[in-house]
Amino acid sequence: MHYDPETRSLPHNPFKAIVAPRPIGWISAMDRQGRVNLAPYSFFNAIAGDPDMVAFGSAGRKDAMTFAEEGGEFVCSLATHDLRAQVNATSAPLARGDSEFGFAGLTPAPSRKVRPPRVAESPAAIECKWLQTVPLVPLGGGEAENFLVIGQVVSLYVDDRFVVDGRVDTGAMRPILRAGYFDYFTTEPENRFELRRPKGGS
Repeated sequence: MHYDPETRSLPHNPFKAIVAPRPIGWISAMDRQGRVNLAPYSFFNAIAGDPDMVAFGSAGRKDAMTFAEEGGEFVCSLATHDLRAQVNATSAPLARGDSEFGFAGLTPAPSRKVRPPRVAESPAAIECKWLQTVPLVPLGGGEAENFLVIGQVVSLYVDDRFVVDGRVDTGAMRPILRAGYFDYFTTEPENRFELRRPKGGS
């Protein structure tokens, strides 16, 4: 079959089920007044290396985005299977400035190089300086309703338990990954495999 977003031939848009699984950016950011927002974003990924950069997509000008712009920084804590209920709780639409940390029973931990805290219960976090927000203008023009928030990585935190022989054991941390609808995936160490890039032809 072919699905046309304009005609909506299925009861649910399959786009998010096809572009899956997606890592979750559990974003904490602080505004000029020192208020902290914490929210999960499933449009999130690494987008560059050397220097390392990440980005998350915001549908509308939500607090994580506006706080990152105001404070110039944000943190991505790793969303894991053990913390899945808390990750979900932080998606609740609280009033601006209300603490998602408190609402979800989470502990803010000081970051190393930025002001927003990381989630203390999470085994890893990425500290970022905000670089820019890109309005995603659709075909035909008009006002952007979606925005891409880009940050450069300035520091990384990893729980020592998950560093083995100088390498981070991602599978052991069991990050949760977003699929379509209300579905999620998780990683398991036994499912990991390694592939080396092939050499080019002569």
